[in-house]
Amino acid sequence: MNILQCSICKKPFQSLGGKICNECLSKMDEEFIIVRDYLYENKHADMDTVSEETGISKQVIMHLLKEGRLILEDAQGGKGGGMLLCEVCKTPINSGRMCKKCKDMVASTMKKNISTQRPPGASNDDQANFKGSAKLKR
Repeated sequence: MNILQCSICKKPFQSLGGKICNECLSKMDEEFIIVRDYLYENKHADMDTVSEETGISKQVIMHLLKEGRLILEDAQGGKGGGMLLCEVCKTPINSGRMCKKCKDMVASTMKKNISTQRPPGASNDDQANFKGSAKLKR
């Protein structure tokens, strides 16, 4: 476990891999429900309006977008245009951190790297063998 500074409240916390403390995660879940419910009733609202009307900060709304929990209406020049960009190629996106093209490229690169790291003679249907574990005989 690492001690990190929460990216939301800036307090130190013990992390199991995330960048947000448990208190902020719980609060963010509650805020997500508020934003989601607001957007069901106001489908065309922009981020400023959502933030003003719900009292939820733009930082939290942006985090929910990057996490993929919310989706912008239009990333190609509409209300969401340019607000959320792919972290690789800077193309406008509706949700998440990368556009489909960049996600596919990263996945392809990872698959290539994994296949080149197999030991000689290993086939695709070999089971993963973790250090210190024994293979089951059939």
